[in-house]
Amino acid sequence: MPGQFDQRADSAAECVQLISQGERPLVRSARLYVLTGNLTEADVTAIKNYLINPVEAREASLELPETLKISIPEPADVEVLEGFNALDQDGLKEFIASHGLAMDLADLTFCQQYFTTEQRDPTITEIRVIDTYWSDHCRHTTFNTGITGVQIDDDLVKAAFEKYLSMRKELGREDRAVSLWDMATIGAKYLREKGVLTNLDESEEINACTVKVKVDVDGKDEDWLFLFKNETHNHPTEIEPFWRRSYLYRRRNPRSPFWPQLRLPGNARHRRRRPNRSCFSDTS
Repeated sequence: MPGQFDQRADSAAECVQLISQGERPLVRSARLYVLTGNLTEADVTAIKNYLINPVEAREASLELPETLKISIPEPADVEVLEGFNALDQDGLKEFIASHGLAMDLADLTFCQQYFTTEQRDPTITEIRVIDTYWSDHCRHTTFNTGITGVQIDDDLVKAAFEKYLSMRKELGREDRAVSLWDMATIGAKYLREKGVLTNLDESEEINACTVKVKVDVDGKDEDWLFLFKNETHNHPTEIEPFWRRSYLYRRRNPRSPFWPQLRLPGNARHRRRRPNRSCFSDTS
């Protein structure tokens, strides 16, 4: 779709430029599906609805285009959401539903309170930007959500959870919410507090547990950094959980032999409801 980064087209253009040693060509890509059998128009429509997610894709024309350049129309003036600050709770709920926002009612109410103090209604761009940066991808909503009323049937999982609670108490972290994020990071904090994790690499940006290690490379020890990372790039898999999971492979593990499987993020509001579909690797 216009405005989206086309990974296949960009890679193809890079390859052509490397081979030709000339200017990079303009490339566009599309998927072509061949349908066989006695299909009715309704069948074809159902297949199109199944394959094409309008959030990230559109049907391409089979006609030969005159040019690969995309014509971008002059944008209209940014819409001001007149009356937004006057909406009651039911009105805000309807606003969330009609605009497909990731924010919940409390989030949008907070925005309304802010713009009320500014004595103006927000623009649609402001709401969209806030909604994006308040999403699960940027704010880590799922991982940072406080967990209460935990009931665990599995003895092994229960023992692990109780160990986590005892570590929290020992580290004086009981004032913090119990969350998936805290569970994932408390191990390194505990080891560091106990003086076990002495080779921790610290920098201005600490968003992973990074440990200094020695790696044998062709018989020679080299200094490497070993990272334990909570990867929360949920947006691509929220939009399209089956096709876009390869984002992690391409962007985070360009030489990794392991393919990520279907991810199940906790915030499903971005994702269009789709029929069950078998999981397979996208090797293209």
